[in-house]
Amino acid sequence: MNAIVNRIRISVYISLCVVCIAARIHAAGALVPFITLEGEAGTPAGGAVIKAFIIGDEVPAKATFELEASGGAYMLLEQEGAQVSWMNPAEGMNAMTIRASIPDAENGGGIETALELIVDGVFRQYVTLRSTQSWVYRGKEGWSNDPTKGAAMKFYNEERVKITGEPVKKGSTITLRKGPSGAAVWYRIDCIDVESAAPAGVQPADSLSAVDFGADPAGEKDSQEAIERCIAEARTSGKTVWLPAGTFLISSKKNNALDVGGVTVRGAGMWHTAVYRKPPAVFTGVWRSNIRVGSLTRLSDLFIDCNSVTRAIGKPGGGDYGIAAGGSNWIVERVWIQHCDANWMSGTDGVIRRCRVADSWGDGINLNNGNRPNPDALGLRLRAEENFVRGTGDDGLATYSDAGGKRDNGKMSGSTFISNTSVAPYWANALRIAGGIDVVVRDNLLCDASGNCGIEIGTFGESGHPLESVVVEGNVIRRGGGWNTVNRHGMSIGYKGVPGNRIVVRNNIIEDSRRAGIAISGDSINLVLEGNRVSNPAAAGILIRQNTSGAVRLSGNVVTNLRPGQVSLKDDSGGGVRLEY
Repeated sequence: MNAIVNRIRISVYISLCVVCIAARIHAAGALVPFITLEGEAGTPAGGAVIKAFIIGDEVPAKATFELEASGGAYMLLEQEGAQVSWMNPAEGMNAMTIRASIPDAENGGGIETALELIVDGVFRQYVTLRSTQSWVYRGKEGWSNDPTKGAAMKFYNEERVKITGEPVKKGSTITLRKGPSGAAVWYRIDCIDVESAAPAGVQPADSLSAVDFGADPAGEKDSQEAIERCIAEARTSGKTVWLPAGTFLISSKKNNALDVGGVTVRGAGMWHTAVYRKPPAVFTGVWRSNIRVGSLTRLSDLFIDCNSVTRAIGKPGGGDYGIAAGGSNWIVERVWIQHCDANWMSGTDGVIRRCRVADSWGDGINLNNGNRPNPDALGLRLRAEENFVRGTGDDGLATYSDAGGKRDNGKMSGSTFISNTSVAPYWANALRIAGGIDVVVRDNLLCDASGNCGIEIGTFGESGHPLESVVVEGNVIRRGGGWNTVNRHGMSIGYKGVPGNRIVVRNNIIEDSRRAGIAISGDSINLVLEGNRVSNPAAAGILIRQNTSGAVRLSGNVVTNLRPGQVSLKDDSGGGVRLEY
């Protein structure tokens, strides 16, 4: 795969008294095989218009196209001939992903339409856009596809496009244009990812092809039982399960998970091998369709998609977990998951890395310990590394230490998020830390949380275990603080302290927060804030909220680009917090 990267390089400066020195240079975010081009960064023509949320404006009380867009902005194409163009930065571009919004159908359910893709002024192909898996409405009854049931959200959907003809040369102009065939009234182009996708992989030596067991790579018949036969033979023989290029349909006839526990399952690549889950549209009871990873499993190099249209696990129209992991010593890598619920990762010494998650109905990646005692769901030393998630229906990245309804579930320890990118969750936070011991969150890029915060640090509800120790360092947070109530900020820290707890937040960059840069609340907190840089917040740089108690140690934090009347530190605790310098 072409070694194009989408990682930002940032110099972090720490203030030492009156001297400002370059402390270190670090990278934030995942190394990815594509380059993202924002819609608003393109060149408009034919009446195309940039729409953006301006930092400092009042945050709306509901979801908007601007808040859900990466970068907080997009390019609007309304009239015929409206277009947006970019110079292609990728050598040998042969694939792209378009993140865009088009209207819902009048009564819900979405539409399908097309845009023209033009290269160097010459028409190349039509690209299909759909809103059949976007546009949900949230009200008292939960999530629905019925526009009368609540406020609209989840405006965007991602479309994977393989470029026809010769690869597009670096430096060529690529254009998306609304032509006469464009049935949609408008197109909102959030961003595109351009890349040089590697050719399909070849079958490894000493492996078993699922096709030889009856699996259908054309996607016309259900392949779940055939793949299960291949897995059973692999468990006996110790061989790898090979899923060649193609689309494999599962879950249209079988109401249970595809269990890949204990074997190595490998596809021909994220652009080439697809597992498509298609539960029936109408059924009674509960229909499960996730892919289950167990001890000593290695799952890699494929794409997982689903026909779900709303958040309703196991119910009509709803999906299931993309991947549900448990047991010990499992590895999930280079898997692209779209239109599924959360990726629910539990167990001991498991790692999910170099994966892509898009348009999920739940958390992008959730490291957890289940909700009741289970030796396969201990939540110990779980790691998420170098993953890229965008457009999630709950937290982009999360760890949740759950005591369970009877409070007899063990505590999580050692959850680690390193060098991940989380962009534009349409619900909840870009990253959530909910309880745990020895949690590490380092060098992540966290942008454009529509509903909540860039990072939220604390516990979760009545059943959550307390947060005992965490280090949050080297992260970059941009445009945090969404529409879901006013207590949403770039970073939010709020928890009830326990004896010996220690929360360390250091050397992070928080930029363009829609409210405060860092907001602090809770009881008996023990917090260290050092070396953080807050720039251009819409409210205070650091806010200590009312009724907060405990101690906060402040060292070397810098707040810049304040507006008239703003302050670097606003302490509303009324003396409840002891500030140490």
